[in-house]
Amino acid sequence: MTEQQRRSGVVLVVATAAAVLVMTAAHFGGYRINLTPSEPLGLWRIVPLVRPAAVNDLIFICPPETAEMREAKARGYLRFGLCPAGVAPLIKTVIARAGQYVEIGASVRVDGREVSSSGLAPRDGKGRPLAPFPSGTVPPGHVFLHSSFPGSYDSRYFGPLPVSGILGRAQEVLTYAR
Repeated sequence: MTEQQRRSGVVLVVATAAAVLVMTAAHFGGYRINLTPSEPLGLWRIVPLVRPAAVNDLIFICPPETAEMREAKARGYLRFGLCPAGVAPLIKTVIARAGQYVEIGASVRVDGREVSSSGLAPRDGKGRPLAPFPSGTVPPGHVFLHSSFPGSYDSRYFGPLPVSGILGRAQEVLTYAR
C-alpha cells in the first residue's frame, strides 16, 4: 500500500466517522429528514408536545406494528426507520381526536364537515387495490391523521393511530416544496 492510498483510507474513515457522528447527533437532537412527498422534503425537527395533540397539529408519529402497517411496509409505503415497528415516523396532520366521528366515502368527513384534499384512491401507484378504513368514532387514546398529498397513505386507509406513538410536533427547518 502506498502512502497516498493509506492517507486516502484514513480520510475516508474520518469522513465516515464524522458523518455518522453528525447523523447520530441530529437524530438524538430531534432532527429528521423527510424524503416522502406527504409534506415538504427536507430537514424537520421534532418539537416536544407538552399538551394533548389537537386537531390541525402537524405531528411525527410512530405507527404501531399492526397487520395494516406490515402490509404497508411490504408494499413500500413506509420507509425503514427507528420506530419500534422498524419504520420511520410518519409526518401527518391530526384531523380528528377521540370521540369524533369520521365518515369515509368518496372523501373524508369529520363530524359532518368535509376535509379538503381527502379524496380516496381506489388503487396505489402500482395499480394495487387500496381499501378504505371503515367509518366510525375515533376510539379513546387515538388520533385520525391526514395529508393533503393525493397519494398519501394515512388514516383514510389504516385508521386511527394510538397517541402513545406521537413523538412531537413537526417543525420545518430547511425544506422545499413538494
